Amino acid sequence: MHVSDEPSQFSRDDNASTLFLPDEAATLAIGGSLAPCLAPGMIIWLEGDLGAGKTTLVRGLLRALGYENKVKSPTYTLVELYVISQLHLYHFDFYRLNEPEEYLEAGLDEYFQGTAICLVEWPDKAGVYLPAADLRLDLSLEREGRLAKLSALSEKGRQCLTTWNSSAVRTPGAIFSNSQSQR
Repeated sequence: MHVSDEPSQFSRDDNASTLFLPDEAATLAIGGSLAPCLAPGMIIWLEGDLGAGKTTLVRGLLRALGYENKVKSPTYTLVELYVISQLHLYHFDFYRLNEPEEYLEAGLDEYFQGTAICLVEWPDKAGVYLPAADLRLDLSLEREGRLAKLSALSEKGRQCLTTWNSSAVRTPGAIFSNSQSQR
C-alpha cells in the first residue's frame, strides 16, 4: 500500500487516522489490512459519495479473510452475507432507502445482534434506528485518488485502530507522518 508522504495527507493516533489512497490497489490494500483487526460484533460505517471505493474496500477486506468468490455491492439486495470459517460478515448498502423506517420494516435491525461483523454503506439512510458504529471509514475523492479517514467511535473501534496503526507501520510501501490527527 502506498500513501502520501505529505504530513497534511496522513496522520494517525488511537482515535483517528487519515491517509491518501492513490489507486484501487491501495483501496483494496487498506481493506485487507483492516481484516486482522476486526472483532466479533463490530459495526463499521462506510461513508462517501458514489464511486468513492466503499465496496472496493470491503472486497479487499473479504479477500484478506480468504473469501474467493465475487464481492458485489448490495445496492439492490440491501445486504449480502459472507461466511468465512466461523465468521459472519453482513455487507449492507442503504442507498436505496427512502425513509429511515424502511430499515425497520425490512427487519434489518435483527442483523445487528450477536457476533456478526456489520459493514454498512450509506448508514445515514437508516437514521436513528441504526446502532452506533465502532469504526467509521470516510472515503472521499481527492486529486487522482481517495482520502481515507478512519475514526474509532467506541472502545472496540479504538482497539481495532490501535492494532491497525501498529501493523500498518510494517505494510510495505507505506509512508507515515508523525503528525497527530486533527480533531
